[in-house]
Amino acid sequence: MLPAEPPTVYHPYQHGPLRLGKYSVSAGLYRLGQQPIHPAGGVLETHLLAFDRLYPQYLARKVAARACLQRHYVQAALFSPLRTAALTRLAAALAQDSGGAIRWDGQTLVNAWLGWTLRLDLERGAVLDLRRDPAPLADLVGSVEPLDAFDALAVQAQEDFSVWARAEGGSEYQALIHASYPQHWQPLEKIGRPFAEVHAPVAGIEALSASVPKLFPTILARGPFVRFGWGVNAPQRLDHHPALGPGARGWHLWVERQTLSGFEAEGGALFTIRPYAYPLEQVLDAEQAAALADALRSMTPQQAAYKGLGEQRPLLLAELDAWAERREAVRP
Repeated sequence: MLPAEPPTVYHPYQHGPLRLGKYSVSAGLYRLGQQPIHPAGGVLETHLLAFDRLYPQYLARKVAARACLQRHYVQAALFSPLRTAALTRLAAALAQDSGGAIRWDGQTLVNAWLGWTLRLDLERGAVLDLRRDPAPLADLVGSVEPLDAFDALAVQAQEDFSVWARAEGGSEYQALIHASYPQHWQPLEKIGRPFAEVHAPVAGIEALSASVPKLFPTILARGPFVRFGWGVNAPQRLDHHPALGPGARGWHLWVERQTLSGFEAEGGALFTIRPYAYPLEQVLDAEQAAALADALRSMTPQQAAYKGLGEQRPLLLAELDAWAERREAVRP
């Protein structure tokens, strides 16, 4: 059976006990499995990877991205112990979070949805063998020939992945990116660079970038963590790689659920990004529409421009205000 659960709906623009709308650029870390996730309504989440009924659509996007895989999968100075630790964590998460559809014994991974049986060498990061059997999504991945172990595991999840490494001097850099759904950024421009350079285009990132020398060791030692990013845009597709050009218009709440799993001894961390796109009219009640409008109003002009709103923000705010009024009027 394929995953049947609907995608989780997150509202990360709501802050505090009153769930007021606010936009901020901060770490916003929750300790996975220990702190309730307020964007999910105070639920205690334990999963690293999210599997839901959109699994075939997300995998279809990953398969399509492989036509230009060099745009989406890049590495730079990923040393063996960190690669092994990240692969081990990812393989274990695929098995733990898939409800038994994916099994992992430390060397062989079996995906009943794809019909794949993979033998992996995690130390070398190699695929030793791939057997294909009949399965519900076997045809979807029939053309996929994994480049290595990380590629083989990444194509089986709904998340994008990256690995951050610690250099000899203690600074961090991006050592691997496997991103099939990049949001207006190019992996080739980010690989090998430190946090401040990778995130330099983000309006208002300066304080967070300045905290990274202290924050990165905490991530390595005390995780895993989960955090959220969000915006409002018009994704008619998951992938917004700049090479594809603009998409069609239509208001959606775009949310990224991001997790960070640190490996202190190996000097790095596995970073996951799961994008969600919700049509606004389907996920907002009166309070949420008002909170989202307040959060958008709290953005600086530079932040609104970075989020792709610019001159469209007044139109969107007018629509949200009208939605809030209409939904408040019909509420029992």
